Amino acid sequence: MTTLADSAAPPAPAPALRPHRIPADGLYEGHRVLRRTPEDWDDRPYERFEVVPQAATIGAEIRGLDLSRPLSDGLRAELNRALLEWKVLFFRGQHLSSAAQREFARNWGELESNPLLARGDSKDVARFDKAAGGVTTFENVWHTDVTFRERPALGAVLQLREVPPTGGDTMWADMAAAYDNLPPEIRARINDARAVHDYLPGFARFYSAAQLAPFQEEFPPVEHPVVRRHPETGRRMLFVNASFTTRIVGLAEAESDRLLRLLFQQAQVPEFQVRWHWRAGDLAFWDNRATQHYAVNDYGPHRRVAERVAIAGDRPR
Repeated sequence: MTTLADSAAPPAPAPALRPHRIPADGLYEGHRVLRRTPEDWDDRPYERFEVVPQAATIGAEIRGLDLSRPLSDGLRAELNRALLEWKVLFFRGQHLSSAAQREFARNWGELESNPLLARGDSKDVARFDKAAGGVTTFENVWHTDVTFRERPALGAVLQLREVPPTGGDTMWADMAAAYDNLPPEIRARINDARAVHDYLPGFARFYSAAQLAPFQEEFPPVEHPVVRRHPETGRRMLFVNASFTTRIVGLAEAESDRLLRLLFQQAQVPEFQVRWHWRAGDLAFWDNRATQHYAVNDYGPHRRVAERVAIAGDRPR
């Protein structure tokens, strides 16, 4: 029986624990803030197609459309809203010709070419043909396309021509969620920071100095904000990546490297990601301003063939 004296007794001291700590600047377990759209966004139903979400904040399959047909103004506007809300859109079994793939992409602007990549049947089609023993390109690394340009791509349209029997998925990460979940003191530190981007670190992984040197004048290092605002939604997004971002302006090298390592890790959080398992003829359309992506190279010794069309973008702000 509990007595009044027992209830008034002071609580027992907490047991002593051995010294313990987690190394600084890591990824920690705990609650994630998962906001798909800006807080004041007008979230309304879609009228012209079905949207099937693939993850909490990023990635949706679009059903009920034939992308080989021209887009009406209304359909283009609704697809653009879906792109802004979901960051990457997936379309099963489209089997578009290269010409039709380019025409679809042109609904969002002028196409850009990349002389550092193998080309398809047009200068604005990049072809990724990976067979057994082929040269490794941009696989197994989180990155945002062509941030070494003054005006990085708005987006890209990727179609798989040939898929391996297993593996070969692509993953995308929501960089608005990556920003939202940074510690407040880190967000305050980087909100007005700028970083240098350069094509050399990324391409030096698989090209020789002789192959890279001719492009140094065409692609000099450029500065972009570490946190950019999306030009259509106004949302803040983390805009550094492990392939092309070399340093944060104004910081000593060791301090810059340490901060960048922390920022690069944000793309690796599963709650911010979507993973797509390809079938031949599938097409993905992503917002390059708001995402990073990662091509998973786990399909050897089989072949995987993809073609990508990129849409010219604006200067990050």
